[in-house]
Amino acid sequence: MLRVTIHLIIRIILIIDKMTERFATTHRQLLLQILREAKDHLNAKQLFQEAVKREPGLVDERRLDKAHCYYEIKRAGEHYHLVCTTCGKVAEFESPAVSRLVDEVQRNSGFAVTRAVLHLQGYCPECKDKAKG
Repeated sequence: MLRVTIHLIIRIILIIDKMTERFATTHRQLLLQILREAKDHLNAKQLFQEAVKREPGLVDERRLDKAHCYYEIKRAGEHYHLVCTTCGKVAEFESPAVSRLVDEVQRNSGFAVTRAVLHLQGYCPECKDKAKG
């Protein structure tokens, strides 16, 4: 089981700071408050669950493969993920083609789509180059 260490906490805070300065202080305070109040060590999943309980809608959990969960600040607008099967790097992308596909599916099926989740797996540029070399 993964234990939350000070290094992981710092990494989480730096990611939050990088993504949005507007909410950085709120996020930092929430994570540190959860950790201070914890009676035991928390793993990343437990930290996420407690943050969601206290601030619903703040963070999204993405399961991009069978073994890993990824966490990101919830934001407006759809985006999708590229996952490197070698190093695990995750990159985001947006595509109007996905929106068009959702519109077509809704028209043809009568189904009301509320969310489209897409991730593509392959090799990031660095791993692709290493495999060639």
